Amino acid sequence: MKPPFLLLGAISLFLGVGMGAFGAHGLKTVLSPEMLTVYQTGVTYQMWHGLGLFGIALLSSQANESRLLRWAGWLMFAGILLFSGSLYLLALTQCRWLGIITPFGGLGFLTAWALIAIFAFKQQQSRYD
Repeated sequence: MKPPFLLLGAISLFLGVGMGAFGAHGLKTVLSPEMLTVYQTGVTYQMWHGLGLFGIALLSSQANESRLLRWAGWLMFAGILLFSGSLYLLALTQCRWLGIITPFGGLGFLTAWALIAIFAFKQQQSRYD
């Protein structure tokens, strides 16, 4: 069974647009400028990594069952949940302890991108073998 990264990317982007609109229109007068920036950072990273999930889905359609891409996709999705999700909750609840979760999402993003780079390197190497 193929991993659902195209679907997860589409859902992430759909929700990212909604969260961005909610932040811009519904939270502008409710949150402090600092917390609005925190919220917007969550939206930005969700949007970029939702597009990353699209890229992984496209690469996966051309690569036969790549474990690197599968891991990258799941780590990127987990990164969205942990990084953006913790920033949304931090901005909305002001619970500072949620900031402890954010770096784990960032680590998921970094690891996912590293795995994609390894995949690309291996693809490049196999062309010259």
